[in-house]
Amino acid sequence: MKEGTFFSVIIPVYNRPQELDELLNCLLQQKYSHFEVIVVEDGSQISSSEIVNKYVNRLDIAYYFKENGGQGFARNYAFERAKGDFFVILDSDALLEANYLEEVEKGISVKNIDLFGGPDKDHPSFTPIQKAISFSMTSLFTTGGIRGKEKNIGGQFHPRSFNMGISRKVWEATGGFKITRMGEDIEFSIRCLSLGFTSALLPNAFIYHKRRTNFVQFYKQLHFFGRARINISRFFPQELKWVHFFPACYLIGILIVGFSLLLLPSIGICLSSFLLVYWFGIFIDAFIQTKNLYIAILGLLAANVQLIAYGQGFIEEAWKKITNKPS
Repeated sequence: MKEGTFFSVIIPVYNRPQELDELLNCLLQQKYSHFEVIVVEDGSQISSSEIVNKYVNRLDIAYYFKENGGQGFARNYAFERAKGDFFVILDSDALLEANYLEEVEKGISVKNIDLFGGPDKDHPSFTPIQKAISFSMTSLFTTGGIRGKEKNIGGQFHPRSFNMGISRKVWEATGGFKITRMGEDIEFSIRCLSLGFTSALLPNAFIYHKRRTNFVQFYKQLHFFGRARINISRFFPQELKWVHFFPACYLIGILIVGFSLLLLPSIGICLSSFLLVYWFGIFIDAFIQTKNLYIAILGLLAANVQLIAYGQGFIEEAWKKITNKPS
């Protein structure tokens, strides 16, 4: 095969050696072979060095350990050492099909872009909870569906760092991530676009994203995402769109319904009917997508966890912003 773009696959990892092993095995199966792999251990207590050693003779792979600084700066650390024409950024909890890099190479060549993102799907091996969370994070009923669309609300597509790629020119122009957590990937995408770089969604360059394995972890993650959206508005106020307020409004609506049922039952019952219709819509959407009654029920629960956690984080961080309190 004629050699095309040389890719540097960037993988920050924090206490997830087993997941890294599965991802590296996926990279070993790639049909497109013109790439290197850079693993950055971001101050983990559970080392992945032994996992990487399994692949040193089978992949062009480099391993680095640094003090914990967050995923954004771990990626920058890798960028500084990367040799590729294009950097592919993956989370360690991802699985790939064997044609992933082939699809990336095809997509960036056809579209002539310097910035890309890809969607995520659930894998047959995922647990029912993981499949329910995957549904929730990609459903339009929870606003998750906007993450995998060709254009962001009100503008160009904003790639997310669980499945993102940038050209070397982007790295040289931007210096990489400016913040390391709290929406670092969205801030980075917006900054890249503001410099004139173009982005696109590559729908066939998808990953299987494991996300969280239980609802407690999922709640903590989405609470953080809600805070992150407000943090992004500190850099780009114009990027706070109406859709981002929906989870906060949903949380407030849940509280109003609850108090109404206690204090004014007749009004509470009327308001709760709207809520039940919405829940029914989520459940039907989950059942259509998963074709599994149990996962559809879990999907309804996951959607509520997502909206409530995000809304709570959004409100808390908004209050900090309004009162000028540190995050």
